[in-house]
Amino acid sequence: MAILLPLSGARADLGQPMLQAAQLALPGPELISQDTGGTPEGAAQAARTALGAGVSLVLGPLTAPEVAAVSPIAHNAGIPVLAFSNDPAVAQPGVWPLGITPRQQVQRLVTAGQQSGKSRFAALLPDNDFGHAMGSALTQAATAAGLEPPEIHFHGSGMSGISQGVRALSDYDARWGPVQQQINAARAEGTSAGRRKAQELSRTVLPPPPFDALLLGDTGEALSEMAAVLPYYFVTQPAVQFMGPSLWSDARSGARELRGAWYAAPDPAARAGFVASFTSRYGSSPPSVADIAYDAASIARVASGSGASLTNPSGFTGADGWLALLPDGQVRRGLAVFQIGPGGAGMVQPATPAGPAA
Repeated sequence: MAILLPLSGARADLGQPMLQAAQLALPGPELISQDTGGTPEGAAQAARTALGAGVSLVLGPLTAPEVAAVSPIAHNAGIPVLAFSNDPAVAQPGVWPLGITPRQQVQRLVTAGQQSGKSRFAALLPDNDFGHAMGSALTQAATAAGLEPPEIHFHGSGMSGISQGVRALSDYDARWGPVQQQINAARAEGTSAGRRKAQELSRTVLPPPPFDALLLGDTGEALSEMAAVLPYYFVTQPAVQFMGPSLWSDARSGARELRGAWYAAPDPAARAGFVASFTSRYGSSPPSVADIAYDAASIARVASGSGASLTNPSGFTGADGWLALLPDGQVRRGLAVFQIGPGGAGMVQPATPAGPAA
């Protein structure tokens, strides 16, 4: 079998540890490495070279454009591809993107939300490719769960764009507007009684927004701005459960400002053995993307050694936990749910598969 990786070019720093991870799972000469150079053209040529050598399975390549270039070549040869991309758009029969996708994360969060009594989902997401992928995933997950279609807004950049998005999505004007009118009328009286009434009205507890679970997608400065704006428009926990991407597991994401928020990600305990083996062999810890190469090679080893189909319903267990390959190219994963706390994130629900085609 062949593994296609950027062993030269801009992503060579990822390609080398990914190759090492794959070799850790599948030692020996049967794994043929081919350099893609990190480009679609290079990936296509690497695939042709590998297929010319008579391989029966392709692991990789890394990015969605590279996978798109390799897929027709492999399809015409009848060779399956375990790709390293996390873009579900490249999935098709015989091509499985093994990266953890927005769809997998969102479906797990919707399941967790339902189990906690949440049924009205909404999303406020950055207006970029990732935000739109999260929004599509929420629509799909809500439909699959039999929930009402979620209200999804995409915000512009900066505090102004975020503020406008929260205000519109939370129905702030309808919730606060009547109270504000009463406050203005009380102040207009110009009396001490009017001023006291205005102060009392300003402490009015508003009804919650028209959703009880809110999916967010920002990180860094934008997430800090979001954390500041949400309470201003009376969007607070626990009335609304905040949810976000697995990127929030990174301490640099800014997610610690949203204590109580959830994200879905693999159980880190699942990769402990892989990390220990990799570190012992190569003298350094593996980057998270190396998990995918390790899992792909592990699947290849198990499937070829046992004669089992890649689409075995029992699935496989890898560095990032359980996963199963579906006939249409989609991948199910077992993801845990974590809650952000003052000292970091803690698991609140263990890893379980999310959805029929996560």
